[in-house]
Order: sequence, then C-alpha cells, then structure tokens
Amino acid sequence: MSRGRVPLRHSLVTRLLVTSVLIAIAATAATAWLAASTATRAIRQEQGRSLTEDKGVYDMLVGYAATHADWSGAPALIRARSAKLGRRITLMTADRVVIADSGPGPSLVAARPSATVDPLNLDLALTGGTERIDERAVGPFRLPAGERAELRKIAEDQLSCVRRIGSDGRINELPNGRPALTVNGPDKVTAACATKMPALTRAEAKPLGKLGALVTRCAGPPPGYELGVWPDFSTYVQKVDPADLKDPEVAPALSPRELFDLGNKRATARIRGCVEKSRRAVLQPYVAPPALLFVTDPDTGSDQTRFTLSRQNTIRIVTTTGGVLLATILITVLVGRRLIRPLRALTDAADRQTPARVSTQDEIGRLARALNDSAERRDRAEAQRRAMVSDVAHELRTPLTNIRSWLEAAQDDLAPTDGQLLELLHEEAVLLQHIIDDLSDLSAADAGTLRIHPEPTYVRDVLVQAVDSQRAPAHAAGVGLAMEVDGDPVVSADPVRLRQMVGNLVSNGIRYTPRGGSVTVGAQGSTITVRDTGVGIAAENLPKVFDRFWRADESRSRATGGSGLGLAIVRKLADAHGGTVEVDSTPGSGTTFTIRLP
Repeated sequence: MSRGRVPLRHSLVTRLLVTSVLIAIAATAATAWLAASTATRAIRQEQGRSLTEDKGVYDMLVGYAATHADWSGAPALIRARSAKLGRRITLMTADRVVIADSGPGPSLVAARPSATVDPLNLDLALTGGTERIDERAVGPFRLPAGERAELRKIAEDQLSCVRRIGSDGRINELPNGRPALTVNGPDKVTAACATKMPALTRAEAKPLGKLGALVTRCAGPPPGYELGVWPDFSTYVQKVDPADLKDPEVAPALSPRELFDLGNKRATARIRGCVEKSRRAVLQPYVAPPALLFVTDPDTGSDQTRFTLSRQNTIRIVTTTGGVLLATILITVLVGRRLIRPLRALTDAADRQTPARVSTQDEIGRLARALNDSAERRDRAEAQRRAMVSDVAHELRTPLTNIRSWLEAAQDDLAPTDGQLLELLHEEAVLLQHIIDDLSDLSAADAGTLRIHPEPTYVRDVLVQAVDSQRAPAHAAGVGLAMEVDGDPVVSADPVRLRQMVGNLVSNGIRYTPRGGSVTVGAQGSTITVRDTGVGIAAENLPKVFDRFWRADESRSRATGGSGLGLAIVRKLADAHGGTVEVDSTPGSGTTFTIRLP
C-alpha cells in the first residue's frame, strides 16, 4: 500500500473546500443580487415617485406663473400641495430670496434647486414635450368673452352638421379661448360641414400684428415681404401692400421656406426661433418672473432619493433568501450524501468482512485500500495462526507420545527401567525443550520483547564456535564443514544471538545436504554466508522458507526435518539487529543464505 500523500486534486479536503467555496459564492452572489435588485427597484420606485411629485409641483407652479403676473397667490398653493405630499416646497428668486415656503427647515441657500419655474422657458426633462413656452401663457392673445361665444357658436353649428351626416366629433378649447372642432370621420365630412370660421378676430389682430412685426424684424425677410402670425403661432408671408394687410385672409400662399428659397436661403428654423423670442417679449409682462423651485425633505433639506423597505420588497427579500437557503441546504445534502456514500460502503464491507471497492484516489480510496490490506493481513495471520496451532500440536504430540509410551511400558513391566530407557526419555525431553525454546523466541519477537545486547564482536570467533558445535552432527551425516573468513572483521552484534543464527543455518544446511556434500561458512566485512551443496529449493518455494513449520519435503519427520522454526528465528534475529537475511538456491546444486548486518 502506498504511504504517500494523496494528490491535492484528489484530496477529500480539496473537494470539501471547493464545495464549501462554491456554496459560499453562490449564496453570496444570490444575496448580493437580491440586495442590489431590491435596492435598485426600491430606488427606482422612489425616484419615480419623487419625479412624479416634482413634476406635479412644477406643473402646478408653471400653470400659476403662466396665468399670473406675480407670485402673490403662490404661498397658499404651495402649503396645500406640501401638506398632501409631505415634502417641503420652497420658491426662491434667482438671488436666493425666498418667495414662498411651505414650512420651516434647514437653509437652502447652497442647495441644488429641483427646477427653475419659468413658463417662458420650460424644463423639457420635466414636461417631456418640445415646446419651450407653456401654452397656458396667452397674455394679450386670450379672446374676450364675446368673441369666444361667437366662435363657440360657429363650432357648435359645425358639430351639429357633422352629427346629422352620421359622424361625430368634439370641441376642444385652446388656452387662448378659441374653440377647435375635431371630427371623427373622413375629410369629406369636415368639408361638407365647413362653416366660415374667421382666421383672426378683432381682439386677436392687434397683439398678433405686433407679434408679426417683431418676428419680421427678427427674421429679416426679403424686401417687399413681411411675416404674419396665426392664432396657433404658425407664420405666413405676405407682400407689403396696404390693401392686402386689411384682409390677412387673402395673403399669398407662400410658406416661410419658399420665401427664403426665393430670397437668401435661410433655414426656417430661424423663423421658429424668432417666433419664440418674440412671444417671450410680448408675454413677459403677463407672467410671473422666473423662480427657483426646491422640493426637499422637511427634516434634512435633502432632495435625494429615499430608500424605504416596502412590504412588497420585504416579502421579496424573505422569499429569495428562503430560496437561497433551501438551495444551499439541498446542495449541501446532495454533496454530503455523495461524500459519505463511500464511507457507508466501507462500513458495509467491514461488517460483511468482504473487500471494499476502491473507486476514488482520495483519502477514502486510501482508507479502502488500507482496510483491504488489513483484511488480507488479518486473514493471512488467522490462517498462519491456525496452521501454527496445528503444527505446534503435531510437533509436541510426537515427543510427548513417545515419553508416555515408554513410561506406560515401564509401568506395565514391558520395558526395563534401565539407563537405555532414561536415555530415550532424556532425548525426547531435550527435543521438546528445543521446540518450546524456539516458540518462546518467536513469541518474544512477535511481541517486540526480544532483547539483544549488541557489542563489538569478532565474527571469526562466533563462526568458529558455531561450526564446532555442529561438527558432530555433520560427521554423523557424512557432511563436511569448512570456513572461509576474509580477515578478522568486527561487527556490532549480540554474540549469543549471532551464534544462534549461524548455528541454525549450518544445522539446516547439514540436514538437507546428502552424504558426501559440504557446508561452507564464510564472512566478509559485515556479511556472513552459509552455503551448502544440498538438494536446493524450488523457485516457487523460496518465499516460504522463512515461514514457521514449513518444510520443502512434507514427508520429513521431526527427527529428520527439524522443528521447522529455525529459519523463522533467523529472520527475526536478523530484523532485531537491523539487518537482513536472504536466500538463493538452485535445485540440485545447493542453497546459499546471506546475513547482512548494519
């Protein structure tokens, strides 16, 4: 199993972090959008309301200024409108002298006016129109009551005619009092009911004549022509001829554009500008002077938009916030279920004692592999335990059975209790003690309590002692023993345990070497080798040679095959010294064991 760190891209921490960041970003973005959207909508609503209020106040005061020569009657209008809107309304001159104020409040000397009230120069942003002069400013152009009645009678006769024909219409009165008939039908109906409507009345002739003279001086038509103005302030051209001036209706049908095309090619826009300029000059004495309008908050004196959280906005915020919260919970639950699904699979696999499925490369995947490895080691250890118990029982049964048999035979007087019987019992007891000692060493090694006492040790001395202790068994087996030591090496090792390792390897070599063969013990530096010319070990069995109670030849008995624990003890002792033991073998040629000490 790999013990390296999980790559960052596969880490469960990274996935959790990315998920948390995404959820936080989504929640933050939704909240920011909600706040911005709600604030924007509320501000737009407030701006619309404020603009409507300002426009209403502006229109009211422009209407008053267009029909009055001063502001003397404005305070009453301002107070009434202020009470209705809940706003402070103030009128000031261009020099910031208060004309009218709806109530006390902060000084507005340095404040920005909401608009300038001037019926002769309208604020097109508030009116939404294109005319700079308010149509209610008529001054001397307003018809007297008598002429209005006469023109009204003519218009009503025309409407009656239209209705008799089967059509309909309506009469609208212009600001100057002149009626205008609008017919809901084809032009032929209007022509059939056309009644002589004077283009100019006596009352209109004088002020419009004065206005025409001003326009003529301003526009400068070619010599011999002058401009006239109709009641709707459109212009016409006529020659300078007293006979024609007595009856303006017979003026030549020459438009201003045609006039200037014949003359100096000036644009008709100049004529419109002259009409507007001349109207201001004529109307100036009849309208109130320009005034600065302030529509402000009574407490702060500010005209800025006020943000208020309405019930509708509150419901919208609560609804959207609830939706964001619900979506966040749902995403978190889904992601959490996805993350804990492998953990549940691991739990189920552990409960059923089956291998866990490894499907990811993160910490959970590593945990699954670790659990699988642990389960494999557990199963292997369990199998080894069972095999060991069986082998121990088998190994102990033989000497114990022999001892019991000889003792029972002696009790029944079937075997003499002489020195030969005692020798046999002693041999069996020694064999039993040897097995118990080996098992004790292995148990201590497994428990981590096997103690060694390293010290500077001459390898040659240890090898001599080990070889000398095995000369008798080697002689009995017809196997030669030899030593090949390079110099006099010294290692840091426990001399007793080192002699035990070498003795076990030499004993094992003698046991598996046929008569006439040899076992050679060698040393070079910190490396010790035990080489025999025995039967060898098959390649597939090499990984098993250090297993407990394993024998290459299963038919060998305890007497001929040893306890099966010697090589296992060699490996444990080598590990305890911080070294290694390796085996290399060729079937039929022999085996070499190599001990490498640090």
